[in-house]
Amino acid sequence: MPNYSYTVRDQSGAVISGTVEAESEDLLRRRLLEQGLQVVEIAQAKGGRRKNPGGGFGRVGLADLSVFCRQFSTMIDAGVSLVRCLAVLSEQATNPKMKRIINDIQAEVESGQTLSRAMQKYPNVFNNLFVGLIRAGEVGGVLEESLQRLSGFLEADMALRRKVRSAMTYPTIIFFFAVTIVVVLVTFVLPRFMGLFKDLGLKDDQFPMTTRFLMAASHLLTSRWYIAAIVIIAFIVVFRAFVRTHVGRRIYDRIKLRAPVIGKLNHKIAMARFSRTLGTLLASGVPILQALETVAGTVANEIISDAVLEARARIREGDRIADPLQRSKLFPPMVVQMIAIGEESGALDPMLAKVADYYESEVEAAVASLTSAIEPVMIVFLGVVVGFIVISMFMPLVAIISNLTQGGGT
Repeated sequence: MPNYSYTVRDQSGAVISGTVEAESEDLLRRRLLEQGLQVVEIAQAKGGRRKNPGGGFGRVGLADLSVFCRQFSTMIDAGVSLVRCLAVLSEQATNPKMKRIINDIQAEVESGQTLSRAMQKYPNVFNNLFVGLIRAGEVGGVLEESLQRLSGFLEADMALRRKVRSAMTYPTIIFFFAVTIVVVLVTFVLPRFMGLFKDLGLKDDQFPMTTRFLMAASHLLTSRWYIAAIVIIAFIVVFRAFVRTHVGRRIYDRIKLRAPVIGKLNHKIAMARFSRTLGTLLASGVPILQALETVAGTVANEIISDAVLEARARIREGDRIADPLQRSKLFPPMVVQMIAIGEESGALDPMLAKVADYYESEVEAAVASLTSAIEPVMIVFLGVVVGFIVISMFMPLVAIISNLTQGGGT
């Protein structure tokens, strides 16, 4: 995690400065405010991140982490020492980046560092949930159980992502072919027809409006293609820069929740992730306040994250977790009632697991129905676009035949 330097005022007005690790600036600010401190300034400290935080080039996927946890748990449960486990895992790792990271963690553990602390060096690989569960396993002496829960959580997350990705594959292929066909028609076929029409004596002002529109698009793609490329690249750069800002991220996340059709799907995915993450943390013995802070950092939506942090603040003041979640109006009544029942019965983590199972099945059904609806829409869209282009190319023939008819009549 990065280090942040902060300056605050306490209730007596005294100025206090210091440096602390935190998941993000927003979470640190909320933490200081909850302590009754007035925040003057927060800035990321120089050198706050260790060099090479990701272990070099490459990527560590969820499958790599899931296998890592499953094998790690098996060896710990068999009584193998922590350092020996890491050595074996390093030998078995097929991902070069994962192998480098495990070797570094092994060196840190051999020097006396805790496993969770060593993993914090790699926030791009081991997120807050991962580190939090490992720390809870270390403190409670149940590291193998924490690793098993992590592996199950990662496998469930992979399954959910795989369902969404596989469902969107066919519509994506159709859209790609539609764009390719349109570009080929406008770039290569249309200019040949336009040259033929002009050779037959048809002037520019005699072309129909739709044909002139296609001619302008063809001219842009053939002679001014770099303008279109610059516009697309500039849009992507500006959009990414906007989304990286705090305000931009909140606007984008709110749109994702309220967008027609896909908004409900995003909301169900967020509910499934919230329930699965919080249930896994609580089942591993993580305190509720720390669990909610971790969930807020891993739910991947600023709007829902704010609601979770607000619930955390209310719990510190003695409220139940279900009440602030209900007031946020972001959590469906079923989720709120299941959490309330779990609190009353002392079985919150099993209730959250049931909620996660329900919403994961809802996501699967929603994705299947969305795919079924998208396929005919994409086919109709492709037919309309191609038909528009073909009709626009052949409409000038009507003008040519009309001119020939008038010329023959005179």
